[in-house]
Amino acid sequence: MTPLEIHVLSDGKPGHENQSYGLAEAIGRLRPVSTSKIHLAGLRGPFARLKKAFKETESLPKPRLLVGAGHAVHPALLALSRAYDVPCVLLMKPTLPAALFDLCLVPEHDLGGREPQDHVIPTIGALNRVLPPDGRPRHGGLILLGGPSSSHGWDAASIETAICSIVSAGKERPWRITDSRRSPAGTLAALAKACPAMATYPHGDTGRDWLPQMLAEAAEVWVTEDSISMIYEALSSGAKVGLLPVPATKKAGRVARGVERLVQEGFVTRFVDWAPAAGLAEPPQVLREADRCAAIVLKRLLPSSS
Repeated sequence: MTPLEIHVLSDGKPGHENQSYGLAEAIGRLRPVSTSKIHLAGLRGPFARLKKAFKETESLPKPRLLVGAGHAVHPALLALSRAYDVPCVLLMKPTLPAALFDLCLVPEHDLGGREPQDHVIPTIGALNRVLPPDGRPRHGGLILLGGPSSSHGWDAASIETAICSIVSAGKERPWRITDSRRSPAGTLAALAKACPAMATYPHGDTGRDWLPQMLAEAAEVWVTEDSISMIYEALSSGAKVGLLPVPATKKAGRVARGVERLVQEGFVTRFVDWAPAAGLAEPPQVLREADRCAAIVLKRLLPSSS
């Protein structure tokens, strides 16, 4: 079967690329694909991005599908779709009218409880590149740190107490911890000193494939409550997932709503509800949203390719 040519429009933000490549790679698990990236990062204004998008596309094979995430890619995604007469998929709630795109894959917590239009596919969290569980034994422990955001503050003392308790209770496991761009400076160093049993991995020293590989080995993953994307990545890996305490500054915000729903449905366990003897709850299902959406994209937009 001839590979399906997919062009990913990138604004340079890792979180947005993670979603786009999560979908492209999931489509690749259903049929052969060839993926090219159109670089639109660092350009000011939609006209500069449009010019760059067309210039880059000219040197690539004609696309059969266009994929993108991020407000900056909206105009170029639509323009290329019209110019090449191929469908486009946006992975977010759009700022432009949703009807302009062939499909919009939108996290449920961004829809505000409203009934979606036919071409809007609600997803449980954002799509990601985490592979489905492959049946290998999992024994590791992984801790993922976010940081202060528009929805959450930071409580270093509470996080340190929680992590030391978790690692002490699970001392039979090898533990790894990594931070993120939002983590306060010195966080990893302080935690390594307080809990030397952990192996620390600064986010700047890890590559794009590091987190999916670590998630594939982890039986237990703890994530700070502010990091909604990493929570969904952990749930996509098949691990049991716990939430580290950080204060919510927007208790009715979309991130808090999304987390609360996961707690109520038994996908995650908050540290305050965790008991070492019982361990973390088994999620009711492994989230495979990228694979589900890949099947929808092929069926709706490229039926002759599925």
